[in-house]
Amino acid sequence: MPYDAEDTRRRIFTAAAAEFAERGLAGARVDRIATAARANKQAIYLYYGGKEKLFAAVLGAKLEEVSVSLSFDPDAVAESVGQIFDWYQQHPELIRLLLWEALEGGDESDESERTRRDGFRAKAHRLVDAGAARHLPEEARLRAAQDLLFTLMGLIAWNFAVPRMCRLTLDEDTDQAAIARRRETVVETARALATAVPGS
Repeated sequence: MPYDAEDTRRRIFTAAAAEFAERGLAGARVDRIATAARANKQAIYLYYGGKEKLFAAVLGAKLEEVSVSLSFDPDAVAESVGQIFDWYQQHPELIRLLLWEALEGGDESDESERTRRDGFRAKAHRLVDAGAARHLPEEARLRAAQDLLFTLMGLIAWNFAVPRMCRLTLDEDTDQAAIARRRETVVETARALATAVPGS
């Protein structure tokens, strides 16, 4: 059977995503990734250039996946937040990767950071174009939309970053009961926040 480079890359990526989500960048081991991927370590370095670049590739791809899978509709903010909430519930590895990045990542700006910044800027511009914060001077509208966007992201992500705290705070018996309750609250809070920014 001939060597399938794309299949090898896919297996490495899948194994790396699981390893990084569980152990972070510092705790992840290339040999464990290689074993789980049924590949050799040299393939990882050949295709991805090392552990740090592999982590960046995994995180970038997961962020792209959520961006492509879901659109943030400035005319239906609460509904968009509900869809994003559901996506994060089905893909908890992204929150873990983002937390590991925050804990272990350096302060250096790179191309992936610029790409992510541009993506968030575009979402904020869509909110402004839809009329968000139109009561404010033009130069302040984008900042208000960015603040709204980040607040909504935090409303969603914190539920999956600390599920035990969520369950204990809400005094629920299971994580599932707490998350179901939180979804409703997050959507209604998003609706209130969006309407609190006049013009949204």
